[in-house]
Amino acid sequence: MTQHLAHVALLVREYDEALSFFIDQLGFRVVEDTPLLPTKRWVLVAPPGAHATALLLARAVGAEQEASVGRQGGGRVFLFLHTDDFARDHAAFVARGVTFCEGPREEPYGTVAVFEDLYGNRWDLVQRRKPQSSSSAG
Repeated sequence: MTQHLAHVALLVREYDEALSFFIDQLGFRVVEDTPLLPTKRWVLVAPPGAHATALLLARAVGAEQEASVGRQGGGRVFLFLHTDDFARDHAAFVARGVTFCEGPREEPYGTVAVFEDLYGNRWDLVQRRKPQSSSSAG
């Protein structure tokens, strides 16, 4: 059996403002943008190099969904963006106006910094440390 996580829905106020942030500030690409109804679109974005998972930008409808925009993680880090070059991507994000909640820090699993998207959802930008290989004498 093979399975993978295809999409994660992210509530947004408006499609175009969300697209602007993900494309212009984070450097994501549009995977699909298909009109479904006059006020509803199927909008998928993904970071460079991503092949299996994408964000579905879902326009909030109604008071309950609108109140959840920017609060999908309840104030905690909600999404984790892995990179192969933390310094490159951190510098690019800062130059493009992405708001970081902290400076980069080293953790046992790698280099990380928390940033916010345009609505205040918290993300980790992470470069994973390569696991140490264990060798045995013999």
